Amino acid sequence: MYDFIHIDEKWFYLTQKSQRVYLANNEPFPHRKGKSRTKIPKFMFMAAVARPRWGQDWQCEWDEKLGIFSFTDAVAARRTSKNRVQGTIETKPIKSVNQIATRAMLINYLIPAIKEKWPPHEGEKVIYIIQDNAKAHILQNDQEWQQHYKQDGFTLILTQQPANSPDCNIFDLEFFRSIQSLMHKKMPKTVEDLSGDVTEAYNELHAKTLSNVWMSLQYVGNEILKHKGDNNYQLPHNKKKILEDEGNLPEQVKAPRWAVNECKQLVDEWRANQ
Repeated sequence: MYDFIHIDEKWFYLTQKSQRVYLANNEPFPHRKGKSRTKIPKFMFMAAVARPRWGQDWQCEWDEKLGIFSFTDAVAARRTSKNRVQGTIETKPIKSVNQIATRAMLINYLIPAIKEKWPPHEGEKVIYIIQDNAKAHILQNDQEWQQHYKQDGFTLILTQQPANSPDCNIFDLEFFRSIQSLMHKKMPKTVEDLSGDVTEAYNELHAKTLSNVWMSLQYVGNEILKHKGDNNYQLPHNKKKILEDEGNLPEQVKAPRWAVNECKQLVDEWRANQ
């Protein structure tokens, strides 16, 4: 899985409807203002991660965080108000996150990030970019993408995760929830703070957390094999922390041979009936 990149999008809200805080004696309660509970400002972000790489003594050589990018525009204020003067640059969400916006994000932000941050390698490097089946995503045969997917020794292949299988995505498993938890601790007050705090939370999240999610993804793959492709299973809990402390945490999870054989037989039967 070291040649895989997972991407996904998520809404991040400026604040929660209710939030628990711990205050010292005589500390003033943090005041929040909003027009409506249903109109909380929000931005959509696209994040991209790969599997962290570890060296000797479990030292992180690369945390595999390629970046988190917001679907926003910098717009000058049209008129003066009590909050800002005319011409002040404001951060606004784009009108629609569609295939045009997604394609531009991949070409203008993700590809340069891969070329800049990916570890040195020899020869051609083939990287698979895993995404869900949202309508806003483009496919590998997209005409404009075909002009950019090969650059500087990299070949980037867009692939889709299985339908109705959110557990096959790193972000849906746990990663986005961890970022959101860290972001809300910073309690941003403006939309500009929101964009910066989400980026800070993404960068602050420990590489071990990301590495554990990649391990969970492998265990999820085993559960899918055991249930012959069905998503009617419980998320496995494999005591990764205990195994790590004992020095027994595997780098690669082995699939049960009986599950693999049963799935191969099922696929062969399906092909024979076509």
